[in-house]
Amino acid sequence: MENSSDNRKVVLTCAQPTGKLHLGNYLGALKNWVSLIEGNECYFGVVDMHAITIPYVPADLRKNVYDCVAQYIACGMDPQKCNLFLQSSIVGHTELAWVLGCICPLGQLERMTQFKDKSRKHAEAINSGLLYYPVLMASDILIYNADIVPVGEDQKQHIELTRDLAQKFNFTYSDTFKVPEPYIPESGARIMSLQSPESKMSKSDPNQAGTLYITDKPDALRKKIMSAVTDSDSEVRFAPGEKPGVSNLMCIMAAFTGESMEQIQADFAGKGYGYFKKAVADVVVEGLTPVRERYEQVVADKSLIEEALKRGNEAAQRRADKIMSKVYRKVGFLKI
Repeated sequence: MENSSDNRKVVLTCAQPTGKLHLGNYLGALKNWVSLIEGNECYFGVVDMHAITIPYVPADLRKNVYDCVAQYIACGMDPQKCNLFLQSSIVGHTELAWVLGCICPLGQLERMTQFKDKSRKHAEAINSGLLYYPVLMASDILIYNADIVPVGEDQKQHIELTRDLAQKFNFTYSDTFKVPEPYIPESGARIMSLQSPESKMSKSDPNQAGTLYITDKPDALRKKIMSAVTDSDSEVRFAPGEKPGVSNLMCIMAAFTGESMEQIQADFAGKGYGYFKKAVADVVVEGLTPVRERYEQVVADKSLIEEALKRGNEAAQRRADKIMSKVYRKVGFLKI
């Protein structure tokens, strides 16, 4: 089975181009992705084909691709050290998805949690793409034969399907794909909404005061943090069940400073929430200002983004071609 030519491990992860990235994306995913770049062969995909399964505006999708890549680069994904690629530019993703779909039981797709959730939210626009989405995701992963697949907790079910399809293909046609292992780092911070701390931070939060974006200006970050929901007590103590708002702010501070909850609790003993929130705002502003400044620089230069994608697309296509030539041969397709 295919591996990287220089024996580095192959890392593959993808995200939809859905506008601005928030602090949860940055601390829970992107910082971990960036940490994998040194010593590995990394492919970071912008999966624009997945973005059309729900109602959208084509012009916004194109803009969001540029935005997404600019934010990736700003967060530390150096296009000279990793491969940033655009899913729709690579020949093979949909071709492999068709082959995998022909060995995927329909019932498995109908049981997918995300299909059921999205069907409820978009009842007026349930399409076949929503159902088939996990097969295309499996194709996105298997076409690069990755060793490491960083994913969020909510993607575990999709990775299980990917593993099932890899094993089924290998059993049916002979060993071809690595059976991917999900990489869910323990240190991946789970950041909650500042206004509804029982829910994850989300760009679709109806109350946008609960979401910190990595491109927010310092004043906006401070305002949102200072108005974060806490509780009637004034003790800075880590107790997610009892004090979800304060515990969330402590998680945010710990993610930027590396301090333990015990250290933070000791540092702010008897100082009250106002003082604590100001300190959290200070570390967030300090941590995100270089990211925002780099983003503003990159997003203003379309040619830089296009050059990064061109380089990454070429590397991704080379790897995809190797896998697809094996797949086509094994399933019996003629090459004429």
